[in-house]
Amino acid sequence: MAEVARLFVEAMAVEAETVPMSADEALTGEAMRIAEAMLFAAAEPLEEAEIARRMPDGIAVSDVLARLKQDYASRGVNLVRVGKKWLFRTAADLGWLLSIDSVEPKKLSKAALETLAIIAYHQPVTRAEIEDIRGVAISKGTLDVLLETGWVRLRGRRRTPGRPLTYGTSEAFLLHFGLEVIGDLPGLEELKGAGLFEGALPQGFAVPQPRDDAALMEDEDPLEGDPQEEFQDLGEEARAGRDAAAETAAESEEALFVEEEFIEATSVEDEPLQDESGEEED
Repeated sequence: MAEVARLFVEAMAVEAETVPMSADEALTGEAMRIAEAMLFAAAEPLEEAEIARRMPDGIAVSDVLARLKQDYASRGVNLVRVGKKWLFRTAADLGWLLSIDSVEPKKLSKAALETLAIIAYHQPVTRAEIEDIRGVAISKGTLDVLLETGWVRLRGRRRTPGRPLTYGTSEAFLLHFGLEVIGDLPGLEELKGAGLFEGALPQGFAVPQPRDDAALMEDEDPLEGDPQEEFQDLGEEARAGRDAAAETAAESEEALFVEEEFIEATSVEDEPLQDESGEEED
């Protein structure tokens, strides 16, 4: 095989000697090599004018780039023109080989993190109880985000007026935070050691012992139907309540405006009329 390769190279050399390359072809070939090297080394697309500055005298850069584009037409990378700039780009039919599927991580808001911590330590817990612990109202979007992550699940309904939904953590919560059981969450002393508590704590302050029993508590009822549908229905009820409140406020504002208009009109009618001379009419 080595002897065959040697004979092939010698035959090609003889053929090249019998068909001499013209000076113009040699110059064009050198210009193509220069353009190719510039485009490969460039960190961004190059303009024709920039490539032309490095070309030998008497060379049309457009012709050089057109020939170079034709040479790369059937290769894994193609020379393409974008506006007035040129660049090498992966062949369109091979783009799928280089595609990478990645998941962009979402950062939870401070409200979502606080809500998640309350659910983890106080589960099963209702929305009203979460708001009572945090001291501020939480938006429905906060619970939506936690449910979408899969770290929080709907447990059941509390046996109290209104039968509010109860929330708890899921197995995905344990997997994400590297916990074997929910009881592995840090306690008060561990939180102090981590520097998360500064200063004196209120007397009687304690961190509850978390638990995520799959069985419902004595004051919980099972969910009826699909849990996600129940949550959506709850959201629709809340939106309907907000819409009704907004409509009532708009009606009250309109009634107040009509009342003010009536009072203003009445005050105008009660004023004494004056003639053009400024004297009051009898």
